[in-house]
Amino acid sequence: MLAYPSSIDLSSRTLRHLTGQLAARQREIGTRWRRLSAGRQALLALAHLRCGDTYAQLAAWFRIGIATVYRYIREAVEVLAALAPTLAEAMETARRKAFVILEGTLLPIDRTAADTPYYSGKHKRHGMNVQVLTDPFGRLLWASAALPGATHDLTAARSHGIVDALAAAGLKCWADKAYQGAGRHIRVPFRGRRLKRWKRRHNSSHAKIRCIGEQAMATLKGWRLLRKLRCSTNRITDLVKAVLVLHHASV
Repeated sequence: MLAYPSSIDLSSRTLRHLTGQLAARQREIGTRWRRLSAGRQALLALAHLRCGDTYAQLAAWFRIGIATVYRYIREAVEVLAALAPTLAEAMETARRKAFVILEGTLLPIDRTAADTPYYSGKHKRHGMNVQVLTDPFGRLLWASAALPGATHDLTAARSHGIVDALAAAGLKCWADKAYQGAGRHIRVPFRGRRLKRWKRRHNSSHAKIRCIGEQAMATLKGWRLLRKLRCSTNRITDLVKAVLVLHHASV
């Protein structure tokens, strides 16, 4: 197999953050020796998450076995996922904001047509439904656990407790038409084609605010691994949380 060097469009701050967490993990479990140092393991994990490099490619570049690559990446993802903010912590942060934006996204996965629960009729593809909360500037505050792609956005928001958490915190939230009926705390545009002029103006201003939340979606999709997931669906939640923690570390 031919190996070639690759660059990662991340700051050194992100690498230092992950290196520190892995070093602390190794001290906790009493690791004496490994094929890669904490810094090299962090670089390995970032190459996989950010660039989507396969285990075989990483094994060739770092001169270790594919099974070792798998273990190192899984450990790094679990360490990062444990640091992800909970919904309650995100609500505490959001209290200092004027409002929040709620967005749902579909992370594509590699599944066959027989896997009906993962097929999204809206997007016409298989994937996992993830709910995201952002601040008024489009910065990621929180990401939910991943649900099968057939789950409606409103159902997902209710099952994660987002609707109740926003109501309890008294926060204003902007969202799209998929969240119609979520409650007065979640503001959605008017539905219909022949709307009155003031309703059209309302929808226009609503769209200008909500489009800022699309920046968060671009942030998630900037991590190439999330553009096409080929792992077990049970691991996707940890991957999303790991990306969220790395995003917070980089900014």
